[in-house]
This record gives sequence, structure tokens and C-alpha cells, in this order.
Amino acid sequence: NDCHEKQAEEILAAALPGVPVTLSSAVCPEIREYERFSTACANAYVQPLMASYLARLAAELKRRGFGCPLYLMTSGGGLTTLETARRFPVRLVESGPAGGAILSAGLARENGLDEVLSFDMGGTTAKICFIGQGRAEQSRKFEVARVWRNLKGSGLPVRIPVTEMVEIGAGGGSIARLDELKRIQVGPASAGAEPGPACYARGGSEPTVTDANVALGRIDPDAFAGGTLKLDRAAAERALVGRLGAALGFDASWAAAGIGEIVEENMASAARVHAIERGKAAERCTMIAFGGGAPLHAARLAAKLGMSRVLVPVDASVGSAVGFLRAPVAFELVRSLQLRDDFFEVSRINKILGKMQNEAETIVAAGALGAKLKTRRGVEMRYLGQGHEISVPLPARALDAKDAVRLRAEYESRYEQQFGLRISDVPVEFLTWSVNVSTISRELKTKNALKKKKAKAVASGKREVFDPKSGTSRPIPTYLRRDLTPGMQFAGPALAIEPQTTTLVPRGWRCSVTAAGHLLLENQT
Repeated sequence: NDCHEKQAEEILAAALPGVPVTLSSAVCPEIREYERFSTACANAYVQPLMASYLARLAAELKRRGFGCPLYLMTSGGGLTTLETARRFPVRLVESGPAGGAILSAGLARENGLDEVLSFDMGGTTAKICFIGQGRAEQSRKFEVARVWRNLKGSGLPVRIPVTEMVEIGAGGGSIARLDELKRIQVGPASAGAEPGPACYARGGSEPTVTDANVALGRIDPDAFAGGTLKLDRAAAERALVGRLGAALGFDASWAAAGIGEIVEENMASAARVHAIERGKAAERCTMIAFGGGAPLHAARLAAKLGMSRVLVPVDASVGSAVGFLRAPVAFELVRSLQLRDDFFEVSRINKILGKMQNEAETIVAAGALGAKLKTRRGVEMRYLGQGHEISVPLPARALDAKDAVRLRAEYESRYEQQFGLRISDVPVEFLTWSVNVSTISRELKTKNALKKKKAKAVASGKREVFDPKSGTSRPIPTYLRRDLTPGMQFAGPALAIEPQTTTLVPRGWRCSVTAAGHLLLENQT
């Protein structure tokens, strides 16, 4: 019941004109008082700052002659209008990684990939997300301001629509160090862009993942960022030896190989845990790798996870930004209505769902510019007495009494997939109902996109790359991605180079160019 909060808002608006007010019943109308309170606090904390910033941004764009609509990405993977972003700025947290999930989901649909592991590695972190049937997994549980970045429960919980993913401190700028037992550890501390890795020659002295890739020969110091930033390989090697190698008796190459192995194993471990928690089998997935760092590590990470295919899309280095361009205008509403499957009040449910859909459609229509809309509905369910729920989709029609049985069956199927059992003699509770309204995105038509006539690619040159298996540096072929056309193939070990990233094709892997220009890496062993 939101009557008291709305009355309080009216009183405050009269007493404090111009002061932003956040209602928990608006930002998080769900049961669980603490999570609702913390979400409202987070929204209220950032609202004045975000409202001011967005107002200045809109005014400056208008002054410069931009007459197009302004949209912002939300953490749930949809675009929203300026006004909605001002009201609910907490929904913008983690909006960047959501763009990458949108890209992966779109590529999965276009290429007929039912199970995908999205791998986004940038300068500070790596993000891993499962895509099933062309759709990224969603959640309403998220934490901000964690005391320990990768430790669940150490942050402030917020209840907002968010793309379900795991994040670890493993990016190009992640700093490597030795712990008390002289073991190499990587991240979560990062050198950032300033001073950046040691090889940037901007004052950084700590060895990073980027320094390791430079020392291994995987990154060309003269071609980094399209040649706009010359890297200092000697500085990278000094940092590697000074901070790691000297204590371990390693030269720069072996110290760099150690960093690469540790960071890839950290990512593999995080992916394994995430897969177990979600009831997924990573080895059945195709990996889609993007971000500036992911293509360098994707194939080796995939091998650790038992995966045999990696897709590196066009414009991989800016994959999340490309995802933004694919995103629909969308908004999700939730309401808590606690019922049991043996007391299923159909008329009450349909009434609240209809009201939510009308409200969501009104919000989305403001930014949809006449585009057609689609609706996705769901409910969070649990066995009676449990404290956590599983989301179950609702049919796109008015519910009837028989749906209680159908929804229970779907819930128990998902519960069994995740936990390995069913509890058939315990009632099921329906807790939180959701309605997501979005514009219909246009899909690219790429039938048989992964199949193409074979043609041999021509190498542009060779580069000395350190091989940990042999303990020596060996020349391997390099290919310029701009010269690779659909159907071309080449075998690893090799490097595919583009201005903003490099794709490593290990020994035993083959790379082919798809009809859409993506790189498809396949394990031949």
C-alpha cells in the first residue's frame, strides 16, 4: 500500500519545493523491507547529482544542434528516456556491461547459437554472462559498493532489473603481485588509464596483464591503439622482473606467462562457479569474446572450460557500445503479491498485471517513437518456507485457474535443473510479479552465417611470441583483420591484429571468417 508514502511526498514537495524525493514504493515496490530501503537510499543518494548532470547534458546537446532523442542504457539491458533516468537513476548502475550482453544475445540469435557464454574483458574487469535461447539471464538482485569486490554479501543490496553476470578484477590494467607465499596474484587492484601499465611509460611501475601480453609478444608495441600510443616493452619487462621475476627466479617472459596463466585460471574458476550456481554446462556453450582484452585470452579460457568454439565479433573492442545501438527502449515494473498455488486468485493477478502493463507501456511509448511494442511477463516463485526465488515466465495472455498447475510444473523443472531435486509435497508461493515492455529490435538476417566456402588467408608478417610449452620465443604468423574476408581460414598459432585489439589463435585451433565478418575460432584437438 503506497498511500502513506505518496501522502508524505506531497507534504515534502510543499515544504521543500525543488528537493528530489524518492519513494520506495516507486523505485522498489517489493517485499523485503531492507532491500527496498537500501534501494530507495541508493536512488535518493545519486538522484540530485544525476538529475543535474543529465539536465546539463541535454541542454548542451540542444545548444550544439542535436535534435534527436536522448536515451540512456539501464542495467537490465534496455534504453530509457531522460525523464525516467532522472526519476530512477539507480537503474543505470552496471549499464555498461549490459550492452555487451545485448550484443552477445543478438549474435546468438543471428547465428543460431542456443547456448552462449558472453566474455567481456576490458581494462579493469572481466564479465561473464550466460545467454540461453538468444536471451541474457536476468535478475533483480545486485550489490553496489562492495567492501570486497568479488565477495557476495559485502555490499549494499539493490533490487533493480539487472543482467545476471559475474565480474572479477581481471582486465588489462589489473596489477600482478606476489602474496606472502610468493604466489602470483592478479587484481583486483588496477593501474587504470593514469598512470596505466608500466609499458605506457607514464609513471606506472607495477606489472599488469597488458605488460605481460607485451612481454610475451602478443601485443605489438608499435601498433597499440592503432599506433597512436607507442608502448615501452623494456619498461614492461623491468616491472615484471622487478616485482615478480627477481623473487621467483624468472625472467620477464616466464613472469609474464605466469600472469597470463593465473588471470585465465581466475576467470575460468569464476565461470565454473557461475555455471554451477545457474545450473549451466559451460562446455556446451560457444564463447562470444569482446572488449579490448578478451580476444587475447578467449581461446585459452575456452579450452580451460572445455569449450571448443569462440566467436570474436566485428568491432570486438567496443562490443558493449555496439550493444547499446542494438538495445530496445524498455522498462520493467514489479509488484509483490504473495499467493500460494493452492490459493490462486486469478482475477486479482490479472488485474495487477494489466495495471502494470498499462503503466509500463506509457513509460516506453514516450521514447518508442511509434515503434511496435512487445511484453514479457514473469513471476518469482519459491517453495513455502524458503527464502529465495526462481523466476518463471508467464504466458502472454490473461491467466486462468489451470495456470497454477502449469506454473508449478515449470518452476519445479527449473528448480530441479538448478538444485537437482523436487519437493513435490510442499506448496509453492508466488511472490513478485513483473512486466517488461520493450520496442521490437530489428534482427540482422544472417542465415548460415557461420558457414562459408574455405579460402586460405595470407599472413601479413610474423612476430616473435613466447611459447610457455617450449620455453622459447618463436615466430608465428600475423594477419591483419581488415584484410580477412568471409571464408578465409588460418591455423594457429597466429595473431589476428586490428587497431584496438588482437585475437590470439593458439596451437591446435583454427580461425575462419564468417559471412558477417566475425572470427570463428574452433579447437581442432
